[in-house]
Amino acid sequence: MLHVSTRGEYGVRVMIDLARHYRIGLRSLTDISLAEGLPVQYLEQLIKRLREAELVSSTRGAHGGYRLSRPPDEIRMSEVLRTLEGPIGLYSCVADDGVSVACDWDRLNHCSTRLLWSRLRSAIILTLDTMTLAELVPAETADGPAAAIVAAETN
Repeated sequence: MLHVSTRGEYGVRVMIDLARHYRIGLRSLTDISLAEGLPVQYLEQLIKRLREAELVSSTRGAHGGYRLSRPPDEIRMSEVLRTLEGPIGLYSCVADDGVSVACDWDRLNHCSTRLLWSRLRSAIILTLDTMTLAELVPAETADGPAAAIVAAETN
């Protein structure tokens, strides 16, 4: 089910940091920690999940670090959140993990709210499937990053 925990929030922040530095090179967890104000120990857990999902690659050594495994415009936010949080759904009866009857309620087939949650889930998935990591990295403009975010939201 979709419940964005600190794991999801911090993981997205890590991915945005890596996207900002995609063309620059590798990023150490210490650099990400300092830039984002997040504990290195927690970042180690997150980066492991992201590496296992092949969203991030790593290089060992003194000048090693992490980078996105693909360009930011090829990484969908649905991939990132599923990796960090699991199946996307508001309730387990409408989650996208193939389990459609995990609800505790014995009247699942007569649930008066299931259509609402199902449509809301579909809207969330559509948004996450169509949004890429690149969209969360505002282009620097003459007016600064905030102007780029506003411009992106109005388009």
